[in-house]
Amino acid sequence: MNSMYFTEEHEAFRQSFKNFLQKEVVPFIDKWEKNGTIEPFIWKKFGEMGYFGLNSPVEYGGLGLDIFYTVIFLEELQKVNSGGFAAAMWAHTYLAMTHVAAEGDDKIKVTYLTPSIHGEKIGCLCITEPFGGSDVAGMRTTAIKKGNTYVINGSKTFITNGVYSDYLVVTAKTDVTSKNKGISIFIIDREAKGISSTKLDKLGWRASDTAEIAFDNVVIPSKNLMGEEGKGFSYIMSHFALERLVMGINAHARAEYALDYAIQYMSERQAFGKTLNKFQALRHKVADMASEIEMCKEFNYSVAKRLNDGQYVVKEASMSKLLSTKMADKVIYECLQLLGGYGYMEDYPMARLLRDSRLGPIGGGTSEILREIIAKMVIDKKEYKPATKI
Repeated sequence: MNSMYFTEEHEAFRQSFKNFLQKEVVPFIDKWEKNGTIEPFIWKKFGEMGYFGLNSPVEYGGLGLDIFYTVIFLEELQKVNSGGFAAAMWAHTYLAMTHVAAEGDDKIKVTYLTPSIHGEKIGCLCITEPFGGSDVAGMRTTAIKKGNTYVINGSKTFITNGVYSDYLVVTAKTDVTSKNKGISIFIIDREAKGISSTKLDKLGWRASDTAEIAFDNVVIPSKNLMGEEGKGFSYIMSHFALERLVMGINAHARAEYALDYAIQYMSERQAFGKTLNKFQALRHKVADMASEIEMCKEFNYSVAKRLNDGQYVVKEASMSKLLSTKMADKVIYECLQLLGGYGYMEDYPMARLLRDSRLGPIGGGTSEILREIIAKMVIDKKEYKPATKI
């Protein structure tokens, strides 16, 4: 236990959550990976246990706990060896629900946040567009105000929970003449007329439903606007720090899981009369990987602490995602190599880990975009500021 960040209460929660995952999730993972669908019952079980409300406000049914409960939630999810299942859970909790909690008014929170905490409604966050990628400011989806309604037209892609979610948090241009300042955020019910979703076939994250979503003259009440009109870009940017830290934590956790598995395998597998963990070349490779994991993990914990203390950590979170996801890809590749031919077999965890890990340097802002953001802060001395409170 790292007492700098984790208390006995944290560790008790970790053990409880680990037991829950082994009992309620792990037996179904292969089925969900094969079918590409997570069965509805598990959402309700997560909700009943309070796992969706760790950092949510108490007045809406959450637990209001510190960020290190979230860190544990993310780390243990990586150990079920399904990046898709983990993504479905954290995308609901830390992407969709984060915006609802931060920008939604009281009525929206009662209608969407509370049932989300209880696992009764599933949310998705719709930002990325087919022609935009990481260029958030260049989005083409529009929301034109007509009387007491907005009319939404456009499309989003690579949306986790994009097929089976109950509601969508959607970004759109309310002022097509502006760029950053013309973006707003809305919450839309899945059954709204004019919404269609196409499930995407992916290299990894097979258990999660990732979709391209089209909006064809979708009419929503103006009360579905979240926050202030035109401030959507600053809201998005303010939450990117959390999203990137989430992906950094995911990365160090899956790398640690891969290495632990490889070490166990090496202790059992024999070659030339001795176990693999006695060969110096392999031992030193493990030492290098363990060191890189530990460096990323400690950095991520320190960034989490600063975020928990209310600091704006966009630079550090970007660094976390950039380096941790790169490290995870490298470590998992090397761990697969340590298993030899068995690493290439689907009966062992490394093949799926390798596929799932590859999304790390892409989702939530590509590594190339993150490098430019970091360069702007380090070289150009650009300052990013949090969105003003509504």
